[in-house]
Amino acid sequence: MNYRFPLEEIEAVATSFWQQFPSAAVFALHGEMGSGKTTFVHALCTVKGVTDTVGSPTFSIINEYRYAGGKIFHIDLYRLKDEEEALRAGVEDVLYSGAICLVEWPDRAPGIFPPGTVHVRLEVVDPNTRKITVEEE
Repeated sequence: MNYRFPLEEIEAVATSFWQQFPSAAVFALHGEMGSGKTTFVHALCTVKGVTDTVGSPTFSIINEYRYAGGKIFHIDLYRLKDEEEALRAGVEDVLYSGAICLVEWPDRAPGIFPPGTVHVRLEVVDPNTRKITVEEE
């Protein structure tokens, strides 16, 4: 799966994304700072009907949002040094909870992800265009 899209179409891309992965639970979002990871999470949550304020969990590490189908956990590993810190923060418990997990900066703790994790790579094409490449394990 490979998308190249203008940012104003991000909700349409999010809708298509959920249709492509209706039963997947854990999504690892890779990309440089400013590539659109949090923006994509916001669009994914909007499409699912989340009414909570969606923001970056850089300091809290894990944000929990509710939608009609259950919970979505938004996890940001940016501040963590390694897998041990992620384990102490309770990240692994959330990843194996069965709830939808959208994880930014997964490279900080690559060994804690469950089988079946969907890896999403976001790249900046230009200031208004992004590219998303999806790889399933």
